[in-house]
Amino acid sequence: MNFKTISITLMSLTLLLMSVSVQAEKVPGIVGVYDTLPGEKFKFDGKTVEIVEFMSFYCHTCYNFEKSIPVIKGNFPKKIKWKIIPIYWGDHGSPKPGEAYLIAEEMGKGEAMKKALFDAQMVQKINIGDINVLESIGKEVGLGSDFGKKLRAGDKTGETQQALDMAKKIGISETPTIVIAGNIKTDPHAMDHDLDMYRDNILMIIKSIVKSEHR
Repeated sequence: MNFKTISITLMSLTLLLMSVSVQAEKVPGIVGVYDTLPGEKFKFDGKTVEIVEFMSFYCHTCYNFEKSIPVIKGNFPKKIKWKIIPIYWGDHGSPKPGEAYLIAEEMGKGEAMKKALFDAQMVQKINIGDINVLESIGKEVGLGSDFGKKLRAGDKTGETQQALDMAKKIGISETPTIVIAGNIKTDPHAMDHDLDMYRDNILMIIKSIVKSEHR
């Protein structure tokens, strides 16, 4: 462990310990920086922690956060169920990349599509709101003509709108926002958008859930 890693860890722990004392609404036994979602119940069956990631393919922070996801999953083998809910912010994007991802996921190519969409938007600087571009990406990841037909027919339009409605309902104000075990919400804002600290915070929350008596 190098000096930078040690410094990040110490800063993370300091921030997390401070948060425990100032946050009013906490789930007993769960530590970390988070808010609880009003009206939503904590859910943990003692085996699998459900994690929902609200993200956007137009979001640079989401793109940079991608490298943290395998680290988080790797710390809890077979104990995490990770679900992606793609959203976009009004005029700053299009629902079509999210629709493309959901269709690809249904066809068994979700992870490949996610990587390809981020590469097209962040690296190649291609307009991923263009259906022709999305069809081309679909072919690159091994999807046939059915992908394009479903995309043009708007098969996932309703689902992407529901995702936006849900995000508004629970107060999602930035991406990526993570909802853990049904009602624990955390985003990078409290960590001053330091993604290493954000990753450590998520790890701490999950660890405390796995070790808790909420079974």
